[in-house]
Amino acid sequence: MPAAFTSTTTSRRQFLALLGISAAAVSCGTATARGGGSGAQVKTLKYQGSVGAVTLPELAADLGHLGDLKLEWVGNTISGPQDIQSAATGQTHFGGAFNGAIVKLASSKAPIKAVISYYGVDEHSYSGYYVLEDSPLRSARDLLGKKVGMNTLGAHSQAVLDIYLSRNGLAKADSSKVESLVVPPVNTDQVLRQKQIDVGVLGGVLRDKAVAAGGIRPLFSDFDLLGKFSAGSYIMTDRFIKENPDTVRTFVTGVAKAIEWARTTPREEVIARQTEIVKKRGRNEDTSTLQYWRSYGVAEQGGRIEDKEFQLWLDWLGERGDIKQGQLKAADLYTNEFNGFGKG
Repeated sequence: MPAAFTSTTTSRRQFLALLGISAAAVSCGTATARGGGSGAQVKTLKYQGSVGAVTLPELAADLGHLGDLKLEWVGNTISGPQDIQSAATGQTHFGGAFNGAIVKLASSKAPIKAVISYYGVDEHSYSGYYVLEDSPLRSARDLLGKKVGMNTLGAHSQAVLDIYLSRNGLAKADSSKVESLVVPPVNTDQVLRQKQIDVGVLGGVLRDKAVAAGGIRPLFSDFDLLGKFSAGSYIMTDRFIKENPDTVRTFVTGVAKAIEWARTTPREEVIARQTEIVKKRGRNEDTSTLQYWRSYGVAEQGGRIEDKEFQLWLDWLGERGDIKQGQLKAADLYTNEFNGFGKG
């Protein structure tokens, strides 16, 4: 089995350790994630991207919505938990993850705040749990003893899997018999077809490309289970927000404008713009999957965040015992203060 795979037990332990960073560790972040000592606000934002894809901040920058702010790409990631850890420890200025991962990080007393939604689930943008066309798997109980490949553990895909199993009558003891494995998204379709996993989680353009190739079918999707909702947010540290309020406002409002531009612009034009952005950055990336793009899936106008987008995961993590029931309040985990979209 490829080295990229990680067993449930090992990866869950690593994931919990990843999000178990203390507030002290966060406060020791590098100087690059703070305003200058002279009082000048940061104008160049370090961030992580995604191979062959265009993030909303990248789109906002290309559209001219970030004003005098610049983005500095420091590498790519396939893991939301890793991305927000990088932001929390000062290696980057912002990071994005599934809202449940943000809850987990906040529960370790990391001083962070979600500032805008950046991805979600709708009829076009969703994660499907796919099996081979001739697979005997048809129900939740069929998954006992089977392998499910996903991009990272303890985040969106595993949360949705847990909810699916629970809603279909599987007790926690039975659910633990379903093995989750880490598989890079770009490899999931291939690994599923090679029968190294039984179920592969596919989303966005990678899902549509795989479906177009035929030979696979969906077992269920997060849209089937939960309907339309914003699922992940960009976070910044409380300190960065306090020291760079104008920068944060420009960034958040710019991303909000990019969300609405993508929502209201003809799909072909959005794809053409994304393709141009990927080609211009010169990282030798395949742009063919961009033709399958349909939506960023953000539910609320301008990416504004609502309590319900965190409460679902607060309840889920509380039931799992990962956080104490009532330890956190949804309203304390985010702010819409810096989102100027639609104001004035």
